[in-house]
Amino acid sequence: MVKITRNHIFLIIIILTLVGVMSTAVAYTGTGFSHNKTVSDYNSLSIKNILDKYNNTTYKSEASGLCTKVYDGDTIYVEGVGKVRLVGVNTPEKGVKGADASKYFVEKLCLNRVVHLNIDDSKHHDKYSRTLAVVIVDGKNLNEILLKEGLAEIMFIPPSEFNPHNWANSDTPSSTNQKTSDPHSGNGQAGTYIGNANSLKFHNPSCKSVPKISDKNKITFSSREEAINKGYSPCKICNP
Repeated sequence: MVKITRNHIFLIIIILTLVGVMSTAVAYTGTGFSHNKTVSDYNSLSIKNILDKYNNTTYKSEASGLCTKVYDGDTIYVEGVGKVRLVGVNTPEKGVKGADASKYFVEKLCLNRVVHLNIDDSKHHDKYSRTLAVVIVDGKNLNEILLKEGLAEIMFIPPSEFNPHNWANSDTPSSTNQKTSDPHSGNGQAGTYIGNANSLKFHNPSCKSVPKISDKNKITFSSREEAINKGYSPCKICNP
């Protein structure tokens, strides 16, 4: 029989502490995206209450099946298809603020219901073999709805058939989403924007981040639309 001494106990405590620290250090948080929505914001709403706010999508169904599992706010399981990753959007990872609300929202709209998919023609699967698609629920684009509800962020990874920036900006007042290039406004120079090929962000030329971009990573766009269409996101500092 092995006799457990005080030294053994002390050693076990140290090992358990180190394991706990290492587990915390490597916890996956994705992009770190979070939001303030909660499950209680949606648990009293019916599916009809939610969907009636949104227009029908023009995307056509290319596959369909019963959703039998929701892994998180951007990944579901569809019978006959397998794991489906909602293309163009990203929701908080498990343990990050807002993750429960995003998952609950998708469960409410999809779980144990037949959903339809418009599969990304430019890239059918991601590196985890999940089908990349727009999920269509009762004729509505779920990917777009998640963005507009603030439950997801844009994650545009080219090549892709879909541009989620268009979803986020549709059906909103032009004054809030149409950026114009006025050389007298201080928000651009004759329609020119500076992109960083390393961060995939684009900036107004006057942005304080521009001088920090190395020449090899610096790229110029003639319009905001061009930058977005090439997969670049607007800088959160200068808001081009």
